[in-house]
Amino acid sequence: MKIHKVVVTGPESTGKTSLASRLASRFGTVWIPEYARGYILGLGRDYTYLDIEHIAMEQVLREKKYISRANHFLFFDTHLIITKIWFRVKYDRYPLWIDDAIRESGIDLYLVCNTDIQWVADEVRENGGEMREKLLAMYLEEIRAFGFSGELVSGQGPARIKSAIEHLNNHFNLKTIGVL
Repeated sequence: MKIHKVVVTGPESTGKTSLASRLASRFGTVWIPEYARGYILGLGRDYTYLDIEHIAMEQVLREKKYISRANHFLFFDTHLIITKIWFRVKYDRYPLWIDDAIRESGIDLYLVCNTDIQWVADEVRENGGEMREKLLAMYLEEIRAFGFSGELVSGQGPARIKSAIEHLNNHFNLKTIGVL
C-alpha cells in the first residue's frame, strides 16, 4: 500500500499540531509530532544553530520510525521546509544537506495553515504579528520552488478540518484510495 506523505505546516500558532492529530485520527493512521518545541523547552538555555540542525536531523529520523505504522497517510506536524526557513530567518544560512533532503522527501502534499487563527504567545514562540504573514509567504514560496503541491487551509474549528479534508480529497480522490 502506498503511504501518502502529507505535511501540515505554517507559521506559529496556526493550529498545525491540532490539525495533524485530528487528520491522523480521522484517517486511522499516525502522525509525526513536532520535535522542536519539546527539544527547545528542555534545553534550559537559548538554542543555537547546531540545535536547529539537530532538530532537522531528528525530523528525518522520525519519518523512518513512523512510516511503518502508517495506514494510507503519514501526517507530519511540520517538516524540513519550516526548519530551513527558521535557519534563514535566524542565521541567514542553513546546512546545504537540507535542500537535498527536502527534494528527496517524497512529500505528496503540503497543507499550509493560514494565519486566520489568533497568535498566542508562549515561552517558545518568537514570530507573532506581521512576521506570521511574512513567514506564510516564505513557506508557500519555498513549497512552490521545490515543485511540491501546497494548499492553504483556512477556517476555525470544524471549518479548518473540513478545508483540509477537501484539499486531501481533491489531491488524492479519497474514495479511490478507500478512505472515504
